Amino acid sequence: MNENILPDGLPASWDRVSERMEVQLWPTHALYVVATPIGNLGDLSLRAWHALSRADVIAAEDTRASKSLLDAWGIATPLITAHRHNERSAAADIVERLQTGQRVALISDAGSPAVSDPGGLVVQAVRHAGLRVVPLPGASALISALMATGVTTDATPGFVFAGFAPTKSTARQRWLRQWTLLAAAVVFYEAPHRIVASANDLLAVLGPTRQVSFARELTKRFEEIASMPLSEAQAWLASDAHREQGEYVVIIHPPAAMPTEEELLEDSASVDAWLEALLETMSVRDAARVAAKATGQARDTLYARALGLKALKS
Repeated sequence: MNENILPDGLPASWDRVSERMEVQLWPTHALYVVATPIGNLGDLSLRAWHALSRADVIAAEDTRASKSLLDAWGIATPLITAHRHNERSAAADIVERLQTGQRVALISDAGSPAVSDPGGLVVQAVRHAGLRVVPLPGASALISALMATGVTTDATPGFVFAGFAPTKSTARQRWLRQWTLLAAAVVFYEAPHRIVASANDLLAVLGPTRQVSFARELTKRFEEIASMPLSEAQAWLASDAHREQGEYVVIIHPPAAMPTEEELLEDSASVDAWLEALLETMSVRDAARVAAKATGQARDTLYARALGLKALKS
């Protein structure tokens, strides 16, 4: 759609909303945690623009990347760094600035600070110092993916965000088994150069019928969102070379038939019976290994349960 919907000047409604922003409370001695666009510059909110413009300084994950966003929006606020490698020292500096009465805005390269991005330690330090933290919501890759796939509904609203998947296949499969024990959709981020390997591990752990959604290049020109059973994932990825480009949000749909509470209790009792019998002649480690082969459950989970059963017996 190339239709130009804007008049020559800014509409009066924009001025009215901006005036409302002007008279809102913008406290000093406060950290403003500001979500920024994940690809589309137009996704910066008017309130975020005001906060970034009013701040005495902006703490950014990458000052060069953030400079492009700020220049596009005409924001001239000075920048300092707050990234994974200096976050603790940056937090101390930010607390000192706030104590003198400054407003500090915290941003990451894209999306929401402290959500699979640096910023959590800064927020913790500010709160520990008894200072105010003001969140300004905005663009989020995981929420955008959920909105576009319909995986969550009023009837099945649950989901968990698992962050980034491990980089090695063995660790990733173990990680997937642990997260998918939950009766909810599982959302995680994956790098484009690992998406094929990650899809292989999903198939190995969850089988061909489990539904999965892939969302790539969200809010950008080549945005793509697709849902399918895992049996079709590799063919879908291979059908277009561009699908190994762009950051991914992956959503593992919950099982089609969720177990009832009675079934979960019955399964739990059955597994405990296996472990109790095995522990009579085996170590905790060996009992967990054998039970994992017999039940299909994750060995790490069974090891923890076996430890608990052994502790009860002693």
